[in-house]
Amino acid sequence: MRNILILGGTTEASALARLLAERGERATLSYAGRVDSPRPQPVPVRVGGFGGAVGLADYLRAQGVTHLVDATHPFAATMSANAATAARMACIAHVALTRPAWSATTGDRWTHVPDLAAALAALDGPARRIMLALGRMHADAFAARPRHFFLLRFIDPPATPPPLINYHLVIDRGPFDMASEMRLMQAHGIDLVLCKNAGGTGAQAKLLAARNLGLPVLMIDRPALPDRLELHAPRAVLHWIDHSADRGV
Repeated sequence: MRNILILGGTTEASALARLLAERGERATLSYAGRVDSPRPQPVPVRVGGFGGAVGLADYLRAQGVTHLVDATHPFAATMSANAATAARMACIAHVALTRPAWSATTGDRWTHVPDLAAALAALDGPARRIMLALGRMHADAFAARPRHFFLLRFIDPPATPPPLINYHLVIDRGPFDMASEMRLMQAHGIDLVLCKNAGGTGAQAKLLAARNLGLPVLMIDRPALPDRLELHAPRAVLHWIDHSADRGV
């Protein structure tokens, strides 16, 4: 019997879990644990790390997992590398369910930077009003740029306030639409959007809003990821599961 482990945390992971549940597949959805109140899922859920690639490989063997689906965030480079290594160690089928990266088009004013450190360096200038669309994990780093105003948006209220001097925090969960993103940016006088190239459609509204408002975007490019099979739709993963061998893919 097939036994599928989804490394999740994305909307695509949840969509795949629903499809697998509808088919009666044996599946588990694993969260890293960064969201305090994840949405209910139709398959069993585990929360927490595995202890690196070796720990994940041990888990795959112990649980009899036959197919590993890496549906983590495109910036979860360490987890994706561990997934690829663990799948090889356990000799099981492995695929990444990931979002196509965003590409600038007519009307976009993007500046690309390779990582968070470069993004911080790019803010070493006059005071700006910045929509910091990075989630709560990286917000603290921007305390090093106290001259700027930061508009933050978290899924859950933080246990302690961010160590920023001038900011406004919105607690909300997407997906969002372009019109509401435009209103939010205008209400706070935003003149720069800073985000990661997460890709897909669920988080794209802020980029459409920035384009329509003529705002510049500071875009953090994706990290290097392991060589792997990548699919961009949950139903494509179903086809892969149906047509892949249980070992060595």
